[in-house]
Amino acid sequence: MRKFLVVLDDSRECLNAMRFAAMRASKSGGGVAILSIIPPEEFNHWIGVGDIMREEARERIHAHFEVFAKWMRDKQGVDPELVIREGDPVNEILAQVREDTEIGVLVLGAAADKKGPGPLVTQMSRSAGSLPIPVTIVPGDLSKERLEAIT
Repeated sequence: MRKFLVVLDDSRECLNAMRFAAMRASKSGGGVAILSIIPPEEFNHWIGVGDIMREEARERIHAHFEVFAKWMRDKQGVDPELVIREGDPVNEILAQVREDTEIGVLVLGAAADKKGPGPLVTQMSRSAGSLPIPVTIVPGDLSKERLEAIT
């Protein structure tokens, strides 16, 4: 089974990337892996405080994931899996792609912003030529209707 890997973060454009991945997976018989990355700098505190902050971050991730997962199951018939990693986002995405051989496409959401598509899209675009899978960049301002038509 081919899986679409999509990154769950706090950006608005993440929503369209999630929608796109779920719709494509539903129509192609694939799956969705949702990757959330906790940056290491969030825990550079006292050990006990860092552990508490790490656990709180994981709880927030699970809560966000459940919202997307319910929509994917109810509307698209796709049951996504959640992967949580800690570290540099680009390195963790690359590691996940290498470790999970079922991942066939990386789906990223691009900001509809004059400042650019966002740091993750910019950084991953630089690595796109050496990735073992294609990258799909979904504009953050596409309507639901347009997404449905494209997928």
